[in-house]
Amino acid sequence: METWFIKPEFVEKAIPIMQELDDIVGPNAHADPAWAGHAHFYQYDENPNHLIMMYPWRSREEHRRTVAVEDTMLESFTAKYCERPRRVEYLEELPVEVDHDDDHHHH
Repeated sequence: METWFIKPEFVEKAIPIMQELDDIVGPNAHADPAWAGHAHFYQYDENPNHLIMMYPWRSREEHRRTVAVEDTMLESFTAKYCERPRRVEYLEELPVEVDHDDDHHHH
């Protein structure tokens, strides 16, 4: 998971800015054998200049190598749009069973 800290003056342009980000790193990521799926983008309601980019990757080690390459590719993007560099964190999905075979009506 990546958190991007865009400058407040760019909050209203979050979608085109994140599209520009994807245009910069997407081709390199998709060419990597460790790439495991497209990114999803989210914006915090309470802190709209904090943007989240989440995507699966085959391993942390392979991802760290890609991040190192991307850091160079993103220098001007980060300087132009961001208050500080992105924060990269790793999450482990929990195998919680969410398919319930019961008679309750869930909405």
